Amino acid sequence: MAGKFELYKDKSGEFRFRLKAGNGEVIATSSESYESKARALNGIESIKKNAAEANVDDQTS
Repeated sequence: MAGKFELYKDKSGEFRFRLKAGNGEVIATSSESYESKARALNGIESIKKNAAEANVDDQTS
């Protein structure tokens, strides 16, 4: 089963999203809330676009 983005409203009525793995586990959440649904959807599209090309910056050393 493929992962999915869930779009929801938080307690203050603003939009947020979370990414769930195929098994339902939350693997990422939006770090900010959005005043509009359109902006939250833009945030999701940005993740989809940029994550595929992202490098790992290991700062543990």
